[in-house]
Parts: sequence; structure tokens; C-alpha cells
Amino acid sequence: MTFRAKIDSLFVKIILAVVIVISTVFLLPVILEDEMKASELFIVLSLMVLTVAFILHSAFSIKYTFHERYLFVKGGFFRSRIPYEEISRVCATNEIFFGYRLLSSKDAIEIFYKTASMGSVKISPKEKELFLMELKKRGSHIKMDFPNMKIVH
Repeated sequence: MTFRAKIDSLFVKIILAVVIVISTVFLLPVILEDEMKASELFIVLSLMVLTVAFILHSAFSIKYTFHERYLFVKGGFFRSRIPYEEISRVCATNEIFFGYRLLSSKDAIEIFYKTASMGSVKISPKEKELFLMELKKRGSHIKMDFPNMKIVH
């Protein structure tokens, strides 16, 4: 079962701002330079396109897949396999700017697990309640900390 990440307008605005800044950094020398060789122009534009493509791919290809023994979270080239038995706790979070995160919305959850490099991963599944029910099915030991949400399995 695969879940896509929820994408909110703040996230889209942040990514758009980043793309504009990066494009400006690459294009400003091209505009200001009087004479630029075709090979130099090709290199600069290629680097810009690759950088922007990497950011867009990482930002908008986020998904979370339940496998038999682990949860697979993937955003672009960033990915993690989280065995269900290593997950200790899941809770709501709105602190999305710090820590290890593969998300695109402020409506996020944080998964704490034993082998996490930063202690946890923050994700934002589009169908949060269904995602949490599926996670609880696969790991009945997991403590779910969502006071305003009833998670039944």
C-alpha cells in the first residue's frame, strides 16, 4: 500500500522561491557577462537545469510505501527503510523545518524509531488517518499520540 505526501501551498511557495533564487544565481552571470562562450553557457544552463530538476524531483515525488516488514519512505533520491519492530512512537508535529523530513505539508507526523540517524523522521501522508491505521495494523506495539483522532485497527 502506497501513500502520497500531502502538498500544501506554503510548501509550493517555498520551493518556488528556492527555484527562483537558484535560477537567478545561475543566470545573473550569464546576463552580466559581455562575452560568454557557447560551451560556458551550455555548462551554466545545464547545471541550473540539473539543480532545479533535483529540487523539484526531491520535493514532489514523496511517497510512503508499506512493505511486509518495513515502511519505505522516499523523496527523490532520499529514502529510508523503517522496520516496524523498530518504531516506538508516532505523534503529530508542526515543526517541519528541523530534523530528518520527507514531507511537503505542515500537517505532519513524526515517527520515532531506534535506528533513525536523528531519532525520527517527519512525514506528511495525504490520507493521514488511513496511513496511521495501516501502521497500527503492522505494528500493534507502536504508541500513537493523537489525542483528537481515534485510530482503530
